[in-house]
Amino acid sequence: MEHLLPWFVLKSIPGIGNLLYKRLIDRFHSPSNAFEASYNELVKTDGLTGRLAEAIKTHRTPDTVQNELDLVVKKKVRIVTLNDPDYPSLLREIADPPPYLYVYGTLEGKSNRIAMVGSRNATDYGLTTTKRLSRDLAAMGITIVSGMAKGIDAAAHEGALMAKGNTIAVLGSGLGRIYPAENEKLYHRIVKIGAVISELPFYAEPEAHHFPMRNRIISGISLGTVIVEATLRSGSLITARLAAEQNREVFAVPGSIHSFKSTGTHTLIKQGAKLVEHPQDILEELHLHTDSLANKNEPVVEKMKRPPAMSSAERHVLDSLDHYPVHIDDIARKLGLETGAVLGILLQLELQGSIKQSSGKFFSLNPNWTSKRGNIE
Repeated sequence: MEHLLPWFVLKSIPGIGNLLYKRLIDRFHSPSNAFEASYNELVKTDGLTGRLAEAIKTHRTPDTVQNELDLVVKKKVRIVTLNDPDYPSLLREIADPPPYLYVYGTLEGKSNRIAMVGSRNATDYGLTTTKRLSRDLAAMGITIVSGMAKGIDAAAHEGALMAKGNTIAVLGSGLGRIYPAENEKLYHRIVKIGAVISELPFYAEPEAHHFPMRNRIISGISLGTVIVEATLRSGSLITARLAAEQNREVFAVPGSIHSFKSTGTHTLIKQGAKLVEHPQDILEELHLHTDSLANKNEPVVEKMKRPPAMSSAERHVLDSLDHYPVHIDDIARKLGLETGAVLGILLQLELQGSIKQSSGKFFSLNPNWTSKRGNIE
């Protein structure tokens, strides 16, 4: 790990951010060369002041840096630097790439990657659509990138794992601080088949300002970013903006015009984001041909439950529902029936597994149920 020490020391110097760090590597090719450069050579670097050049020349190795390196060795974490062939080639192209990444799992420098992000409080429609898109893309050899957050992010990783495909989780915390904690099992499943990465120190907490930093890696590492369910104030729109600034493609999955959770994605589509209904929409826009993709896996066929025999009243109620939750009062009003009568039918459908009930007496179709609505008795 001695060869990594200069990388960590240079980053520890106050005032040397990712942008300046990249310029120093571009000019001197390595941190060691930068430390050996003269004061006059250093100040020729765009944006590097005399004060910073002096700080580089008089640097000392802080105890915190050596402690972090010792921890990396102890935890068997891989450090991938800008000069490493396994450093993601697309990420290297952005203006402020991380000088190095902490990696658990397998990270390759070159692969076709698509990011998928969206709401933490997603609907069944959003979760199901995300899983299917990521599953199908992963089955065709695409690596799925996301942030391992609740909701859409977790569904994106799950979809890739369903296809036994590759997936990368980018954390807004250190690798030793799994966030959210409820995704710990997902974390370890990802490590076995893909990679969990972070630019933050091993035990860094998931602080608010870390997530926009994380988002630039998610978009920067990918050919394009797909947004599924996002409100107008969603953090996912930050990722979309960063992707556009990095000259990457932005995609959006449309939702219901009645759902506020899709207002952000619909705005992106109005602004020129590519509307996505099928994986092929993404592949065509990026000029990717599935017959040339490496590591193609067999498509995953979901097992669906057989629909039970259904009365005409049950089918009438079932046909009025969608994947977006609807309140019982709205269902009764739509069908012109008494709320009590509708509730009885809804509860029967729920017992059959055809629908799901959310808190507050909201009902929606069960996405794991067959699209065939059953037979009328």
